[in-house]
Amino acid sequence: MESITQTTAGAALQTVGSRVDKQDATPTNVSKARRISLESFAWFTLAYNVVVVLWGAYVRATGSGAGCGSDWPLCNGRLLPSTSQAVIEFTHRATSGLSLALVVTLLIWSWRRTERGEWPRYSAAEAVILLFNEALLGAILVVFEHVGVDRSTSRALFLGLHFGNTLLLVAALTLTARWLSNRPRLFALSAKGAERLVIAMGLFGVMATGMAGSLAALGDTIFPETALKDSLALDFSSNTQVLLRLRTLHPVVAAIAVLYLVWMMQRLSKNREESSRILSFLTAALVAQVAVGVLNILLLGPVWLQLTHLLIAEILWILLVLASAELSFSDQHIHFPLSQKGVNAITRAETRSNWALL
Repeated sequence: MESITQTTAGAALQTVGSRVDKQDATPTNVSKARRISLESFAWFTLAYNVVVVLWGAYVRATGSGAGCGSDWPLCNGRLLPSTSQAVIEFTHRATSGLSLALVVTLLIWSWRRTERGEWPRYSAAEAVILLFNEALLGAILVVFEHVGVDRSTSRALFLGLHFGNTLLLVAALTLTARWLSNRPRLFALSAKGAERLVIAMGLFGVMATGMAGSLAALGDTIFPETALKDSLALDFSSNTQVLLRLRTLHPVVAAIAVLYLVWMMQRLSKNREESSRILSFLTAALVAQVAVGVLNILLLGPVWLQLTHLLIAEILWILLVLASAELSFSDQHIHFPLSQKGVNAITRAETRSNWALL
């Protein structure tokens, strides 16, 4: 008799649990359906901003930064450009404006579809702030005429800051898309103190590599060379212009950044799941980046190769941000209590079981 009543109670509890699961499943499925469009929009916004970055590099590489003069946001006092260089520069401004609209839309959409305390809200907000800062730095370069063949130290400073801000923007958009694609969206810091230090220094080293690379590309644009031997001689001459001497900084910093990438790949190799998703892509991107970088030096930096080098660098940075996030954060699981209806149903089942035992 006791076994029968226990079986009855167990069946009642199972029935209640299945009802509760069904009640919870419907909103979850609806929420998942809604998230599909939001996460797709987040990844599209990231990809679009990478294209904007590439077009900005094309503006610099073709010397079209002065196409609209010192006017901003207008182009030589006009709404529409009139020359080929002005078209290239104005297109960059227009695509940057659309980027702002996309990122602001992403922030509003993320805020409406996520709960309080979920991290995509804050990474999307950081992306908006960084994009406004990106526009400010770009406007400074134009208004103070740090474009075209300007070789001033202030141009080098603001250009480096501009590209560093670009990498932070791409990182914020990457994390937003990644966190919107997976639940839970609440995380706890899992990396230990030493690991956190290595990750922070490694990411800063990769950023410094990108900033030095933007200065090296600027030197290639302003001081084009026809022979590799002459180019190397200018890089190591004490009497040459500062932008040319800064070109040697890029491969040195890059060699240091590679050490972090190797450490990251070694850490990822210990986890099979992470290794299958990120490690192979990270390794391929690193090999391609080094090969294209060497080729870029040997061929004296043609525009198409500079853009290829930058594209691979952006892909490598995105993968590195994803890998660093995997090592730094872990899911913070939150157990929500049953609804009052579910609690009452379980209580009634337990009461019936107790009466049966009596």
